[in-house]
Amino acid sequence: MANLRQTPLTCSGHTRPVVHLDFSDVTNSGYYLISACKDGKPMLRQGDTGDWIGTFEGHKGAVWGVALNSEATRAASGAADFTGKVWNAVSGEEMHSFQHNHIVKSVNFSKDSTKLATGSNEKLVRVFDLEKPEASPQVFSGHTSSIRHALFFRNDTHIVSIAEDKTLRIWNIAAGKEIQKVDFPAIPNSLEVSKDGTVLTVSHANRVTFLDADTLEKLKEVSVPTTVNSASLHPDKNIFVAGGDDLKVYKFDYAMGIEIESFKGHFGPVHCVKFSPDGELYASGSEDGTLRLWQTTIGKTYGLWKCIDGQANEPVSPPKEVQAN
Repeated sequence: MANLRQTPLTCSGHTRPVVHLDFSDVTNSGYYLISACKDGKPMLRQGDTGDWIGTFEGHKGAVWGVALNSEATRAASGAADFTGKVWNAVSGEEMHSFQHNHIVKSVNFSKDSTKLATGSNEKLVRVFDLEKPEASPQVFSGHTSSIRHALFFRNDTHIVSIAEDKTLRIWNIAAGKEIQKVDFPAIPNSLEVSKDGTVLTVSHANRVTFLDADTLEKLKEVSVPTTVNSASLHPDKNIFVAGGDDLKVYKFDYAMGIEIESFKGHFGPVHCVKFSPDGELYASGSEDGTLRLWQTTIGKTYGLWKCIDGQANEPVSPPKEVQAN
């Protein structure tokens, strides 16, 4: 199977660049994928096949950040209309809309789905109590430029955020203040907390940096042949993928820091990449308006991929075409 080519599944339906994506955990009905797009219409898909499930209608501007809770019962989105919205991911109905004073770039659920963190161009991180949606959010200030991503971590006791001020900051929720900071030589583009919560993955310029989630000590830093817009570490922490401006998706050996392979499938810069919760595939979103799903182990029968006589690795059927409206 070593000579099999990578045949990604292409998920169409968006009409503008796809800028962010997120997976749920594995549920009784599989796992799910949500995508953020500048067309203002986040879409929900079956995670292992890319089949379209529904579109969340309501934003009046580009959607920059999305999130699914672990059970895929709630979705969140942050947009250029200055709102962060929470949706019922089963019915598609809007549950909450939280007004901000500038573009909302990041949304993230706590593990128990009772809180929502947002990061915005106001340079602020907010934490909303979804059980008391009318209450004022907890606000964390300290960044000196627009926030790119803000995520719960350390069992929801802290928030980690990156911003255009070239810093990563850790916020203690109970204390309501910043407790740690890391400076980067360039603006960090993406941020991910590993599945086991022990590693932070940050992309900046043409590098991917891995930090110990407790001490923030640098574990590893790897150079990539392009500007890296996004990077994701496999749940087993044996490989990582990266995507950037040269239209390629790269796969690296994590321990050795060496490139294993790269694939070109998109027709525009790759803005976001992320592994599925079971690690069997990774998704990428691009300036070309599509999502693509790539196999971690090429040639394995999984989802819509089927290996026939060890000779080919083709999808058994394409994902359903998506109607954007």
